[in-house]
Amino acid sequence: MVYITGDTHGDFERLDSLRLKKDDTLIICGDFGFIWDGSAREEKILKQLGKKKFNICFIDGTHENFELLDAYDQCVFCGGKAHNISGNLYHLMRGQAYNIEGDIYFTMGGGESPDIDMLFDNGAWSRREFPSKQELAEGAETLEKLNCKVDYIITHEPPAKIKSFMKLKTEMPARITGLNAYFDEMSNVCEYKRWYFGSMHIDKHLSTTHIAVFKKVINAETGEIIK
Repeated sequence: MVYITGDTHGDFERLDSLRLKKDDTLIICGDFGFIWDGSAREEKILKQLGKKKFNICFIDGTHENFELLDAYDQCVFCGGKAHNISGNLYHLMRGQAYNIEGDIYFTMGGGESPDIDMLFDNGAWSRREFPSKQELAEGAETLEKLNCKVDYIITHEPPAKIKSFMKLKTEMPARITGLNAYFDEMSNVCEYKRWYFGSMHIDKHLSTTHIAVFKKVINAETGEIIK
């Protein structure tokens, strides 16, 4: 089975306490947080996660150390480009499609940090957090090869219309980026069963197709919360 959860932000307990079966796959919708400083302690944790009997896969969010992440060797995982971090631990790259248990998962990590101004002032902002033109183009080409038909879409950010809708009940205006607009166009032209995203830090079914994930673990196929 394939399961989905939201940003883990380096919370080891969330993953260590999870009990999935051998050959199951957990996909994290960005801000993995375990690849940050390259320390010996961090390497030990990554090896522990890679030794799990189930696959742990994550897309990148905005709060990542992209220099360290990009340094890992590329491999092929379920038909798409990935970084093999350790054992059964993989980074699913931008604009890729993966055939997992017979279903096609399209992934596009990245976004724009809500605290981008503060990060920029402190010299902590990375241009790599936003997908490059090449990555966006590769994503479009991947979808075209699949006739714009996939089973599941996994992103960190939501489409613009979904983000705007979610912000209606808050006092904060929706910060719409080119990536959100890109996802709007994807939503218009693609056929898919469900779209999962993690950046809003909330567990909520917005519709039958768009699901915001955070701390809950969801069955990708049914949308059912298992934990």
